Amino acid sequence: MAAPLSRQKLLREWKLYFFIVPSLAMVLAFVYYPAASAIYHSFFEWAGGDTRHWIGLDNFSRAFHDKVLMGSFLTVSILVIFNLFQMIPSILLAVLIHRLRSDRWQFIYRVLLVIPMIVPGLVTLFIWKFFFDPSLGVLNSLLDATGMKDVLVSLDHLFGWGVFFANAPIAWLSQPALILPSLFIWGFPWIGVVGVLIFLAGLQSIGQDIYEAAELDGVGPFKKFLYIEFPLILTQMRLNLVLLIIGTVGGYGLQLELLDIYGGPGGRGMVPGLWMYNRAFFNGEFGYACAIGMILFAFILLLTFVNNRYVRVDK
Repeated sequence: MAAPLSRQKLLREWKLYFFIVPSLAMVLAFVYYPAASAIYHSFFEWAGGDTRHWIGLDNFSRAFHDKVLMGSFLTVSILVIFNLFQMIPSILLAVLIHRLRSDRWQFIYRVLLVIPMIVPGLVTLFIWKFFFDPSLGVLNSLLDATGMKDVLVSLDHLFGWGVFFANAPIAWLSQPALILPSLFIWGFPWIGVVGVLIFLAGLQSIGQDIYEAAELDGVGPFKKFLYIEFPLILTQMRLNLVLLIIGTVGGYGLQLELLDIYGGPGGRGMVPGLWMYNRAFFNGEFGYACAIGMILFAFILLLTFVNNRYVRVDK
């Protein structure tokens, strides 16, 4: 146990604390001050200038009666649920890399995973926008080449969706009914680089003696995952769930780039972050946008609490 910091030692080494002043000042200026400003201005009718008018909780009352905002929370909840399933490929890939007997090949695969991280996120979004292009996009070309489009057209006739037509390209980002499926397809095969590396870190902390004991008991590869690896990476899973919740609920760059400021046709791709951005920078309602941000923060906090409460780590 570390000895308590004495007053004499603090006074003697006070110069050392100047090294943390620049970092502390930047955190206060660029993290805590904007957050405090958002809380303060959420109680005002404010257009972003020096003029503001106190309205109390009116912004919050308006938000809870805002049909677009409430619909966006439903959309983002669906995305969170779907993204939970997107964690499965990351877990499986981490397990496969971890089970490689060659340390050299493990290193090579980790490097191959990290390389895509150097590509700017905006470039990735532009690539995916081209991927969904109805005329030149890779997705429609792939469906035509494999005959899957004919299957989709047949299913459309059977169920009466009115979405897929034989003589017309599939407009993935222009039809309201296809907006959510497009957001689901985005990122395929859903290998999250950061998630894989976090899971790998958890797997590498498992002692070799545990695997040796399991092999002596005749435990197969699937049971190793089910009874050893999966329970012992629940800590990393809980961390990944927190990152997933924050990224999905708070993010809006994907929807802004693939769709538009209104969430695409019929607003089917609208999420709370995008509506907050819309109200602030396209409607000049910065006070109302701050109130949306506070509600969004509370929603993320609630989901994080549920995650920490029910994802138990019993090793």
